[in-house]
Amino acid sequence: MALAGMFLMLFLISHLITNLLMLAGDGGAAFRNAVSFLTANPVIKIVEYVLFAAFLIHIILGFVLQLHNHYARPVKYRKSLRTDTSPFSRYMFHTGIIILIFLVIHLVNFFFIRLGIAPLPDVATDRHDFFPVAVKLFENPWYSAIYLVSFIFLGFHLQHAFQSSFQSLGLNHTKYTPAIKVIGTIYAIAISVGFAIIPVYFLFFYNPPG
Repeated sequence: MALAGMFLMLFLISHLITNLLMLAGDGGAAFRNAVSFLTANPVIKIVEYVLFAAFLIHIILGFVLQLHNHYARPVKYRKSLRTDTSPFSRYMFHTGIIILIFLVIHLVNFFFIRLGIAPLPDVATDRHDFFPVAVKLFENPWYSAIYLVSFIFLGFHLQHAFQSSFQSLGLNHTKYTPAIKVIGTIYAIAISVGFAIIPVYFLFFYNPPG
């Protein structure tokens, strides 16, 4: 689960860089070029299968661990004990469920269109023309609000997941664990803020060409 999570965290960096190209102010040209390269590259197609495998492994093991924890202690303590466990750790499963719901919505709005499972929106010229689809979605305040909230919860999830993944692999030491926690916090904030900028831009600052 830790290895799958690490791979997904690396994917988020590349995905964010690609998505930020939508803010280039060139009518989506840079973003379209990036998408065209990614969809045509055979290596990226292989990575795509690995990505979906990582998602499935991470999600399935998340449910398995939650069930294991539940059956290990099916009856709650009468009195809650104060521990040093962070709230990010205690609610990892809950934030994970919220992220999963958003992931399904995201797949329906983008990836399923590319596969031909979902209908092609009127604003798109083909099944790889994601820029006008993104613009239309982000100009909807409700969708943008869901997007923002989802990435806030993703930030909470990542804050603990980053340090937890290193700990799960046995990389836990008084010397470098504090540094890993700091890097994890910076990473979680950067990913959340980076993705959050996109709907804010299209809601308030985007001027369509012409």
